[in-house]
Amino acid sequence: MVDEKEMLEQELEKLIETRDAFLAYLDVKIPKDEKGLNFDFSTDPMLDAKSVYEHFYKLDYQARKIRGFLVGKFGLKA
Repeated sequence: MVDEKEMLEQELEKLIETRDAFLAYLDVKIPKDEKGLNFDFSTDPMLDAKSVYEHFYKLDYQARKIRGFLVGKFGLKA
């Protein structure tokens, strides 16, 4: 049986993986500035709204899942 700490660690890992997937999607779709550090929106890159939403939804879902656990476990205000 998975204890609460293990479960939270697994959910945090999923959050990090989801975030990394979202950033990888943006890396492919939006060019970087001349230093290669920041996204360069000057060319007004077009993004597929459905794909952006799917990535965001997964990230948001995972964050809300962890938030719910923390609120319940520690009695934090939502």
